[in-house]
Amino acid sequence: MADKAQLQADLRANHGHVPVMRARVTQLLAEAVTAAGEHAVIIDGTLGAGGHSEYFLTQFPLATVIGLDRDTHALGQARARLEKFGDRFVGLHCRFDQYLPVLEQTAAAGNQACQRYLDYGLTGALFDLGVSSMQLDQPERGFAYSIDAPLDMRMNDAEGLTAADILNTYSHGELAKVLKNYGDERFAGKIASAVIKEREREPFTTSQRFVELLYATIPAAARRTGGHPAKRSFQALRIEVNRELEAIEQVVPRIADALHPGGRAVFMAYQSLEDKIVKRIFADLTTSKTPPGLPVDLPEFAAKFSLVTRGAEKATEDEIAENPRSASVRVRAIEAKKVAQ
Repeated sequence: MADKAQLQADLRANHGHVPVMRARVTQLLAEAVTAAGEHAVIIDGTLGAGGHSEYFLTQFPLATVIGLDRDTHALGQARARLEKFGDRFVGLHCRFDQYLPVLEQTAAAGNQACQRYLDYGLTGALFDLGVSSMQLDQPERGFAYSIDAPLDMRMNDAEGLTAADILNTYSHGELAKVLKNYGDERFAGKIASAVIKEREREPFTTSQRFVELLYATIPAAARRTGGHPAKRSFQALRIEVNRELEAIEQVVPRIADALHPGGRAVFMAYQSLEDKIVKRIFADLTTSKTPPGLPVDLPEFAAKFSLVTRGAEKATEDEIAENPRSASVRVRAIEAKKVAQ
């Protein structure tokens, strides 16, 4: 009964979902965090509702967690939820690849969690990429194609272009490129043509009108396979609005370089564009740069990181039943090699 009650509490706190693979990602970080003891610092780079952070703070009672989020709505709720952990948690408002200046400013203002990071380095990190359940559950944000709402899609709704801005201002070529490259949309050119024609009549402001355009533009036979016909275009617009792939490209090597020897970083991707970036950078970080033809690795060219996961791990059937969003997740983890004694 206690387990069931805890599960229900978790569901309420996390917008109907238990954080994706929380036990497994905690297990992947455990060796590093346990070894660091009271010096352990974990970055939750995609704080969201705070579910993963709460689990880390509960499972690792000596650790400090620094949560990052560009979404002020999510950050406010997570701070309130994690207030019970006192100075073991701090939430920072920033895009996750731009966290260091904010962290340094917060440390200079006297924050102990951020100062611990600067003093001892990073023990562990988690990046649960993509849009959060919290954002999908807020119809006014415009992330969901199933509800008519303003075409916004900004994770930080205080700055930057909205999805409506993109539909109303991008050229045919720019728009087709976004839909093709970020949504793998077969009919990108045809959709771009329809958007430009339709926006001349009236600018786009809400999601339903764009969804109706997609239904009218994508051939019926193509609409019957591959899920909702708006799924790919909405993904593409969201990625463009938030510069998501650019942020991933920059944060993976930065977080790896920040890891203390023995420290670990875990990345969770939900679509191939994200996972390919993580996979490529991990491969580079874990490959020796010793010039070819030499019989042994030269220490100065040896790889400074090793893979913790073999390929990409997937959710189990039980995890998918607990949280259907985990069905598409791909989990990869890397470790900074320990200094030889």
